[in-house]
Order: sequence, then structure tokens, then C-alpha cells
Amino acid sequence: MKNINILLADDDDDDRLFFGEALEQLELNISLNWVVNGVDLINYLKQPDTQLPELLFLDLNMPLKGGIECLIEIRKTNYLRNLSVAIYSTSSAEKDIEECLIHGANIYIKKPSDFNVLKSILHKAITINHQYHSSGLSKENFLMVI
Repeated sequence: MKNINILLADDDDDDRLFFGEALEQLELNISLNWVVNGVDLINYLKQPDTQLPELLFLDLNMPLKGGIECLIEIRKTNYLRNLSVAIYSTSSAEKDIEECLIHGANIYIKKPSDFNVLKSILHKAITINHQYHSSGLSKENFLMVI
């Protein structure tokens, strides 16, 4: 089975730990890398030797450069524009969801507090075909709910 390269951009230590533990329990061949702010994310993605992830989980509220700013920069950069981006945020505000949809995120996930729900949602997000999924995006199928 092909190794799935996942990148998590999140400044919260507990959220990164929770996320990593959930991934470990999925029966998928996953390689996880993480960064703690938006500046580190963009620098990481722009390194010439970086293997781009199959899926980026992007927190909205990070220091130095927020998730929306990162998403806009990713979509404006030729070799990053097709990167699959899952917004992974505590926010369920309509304005945040709409802004992420407008700026080209593939999916929006509200961070669950329940570990089993997190595992379920991560499995679904990782195994979905994002290129197909993004072709018919609407607000109804953009927000991932388990």
C-alpha cells in the first residue's frame, strides 16, 4: 500500500498530539509531518527538497500567518495550487466556512473533541478522492460531518 504523506499545520500542542494518536490508530500507511505556524508552513512547502503532502490539514488560527492567508498563498502558487487542503479548525462560524470555500479549500473539518469521532473523520478525509470531491463543491458537501 502506498505511503500517504500528511502535513498538519497547527500551533496547539494538544491538538497535534490528539491528531497524531488518531492517525496512528488508523490502519493506513501514513507519514505525518507538522509545522506550528503559517510562516513555517509556507517555508516548508517551498523548500526544493520537500515532498508535497497528499493532504494538508490546516488550522485557521495560527500565529505569524493564519490559515486563510496560507490558503490564499497556496492557491496562488503554481506548483502548490492543486494541493488538497482540509481546513481543520475549532471554528464553526459561517464566515470562516464560507471564506475557506471561496479561497479554494477542499474540505472543512471542525475539530472534534471525541477521539473516536476524530479517528472516523480523519479516515474519511484521508481516503476521499479530493480531486473528484472538489469538482462539485457546495457549502452542503464542503463541511465534513460524522
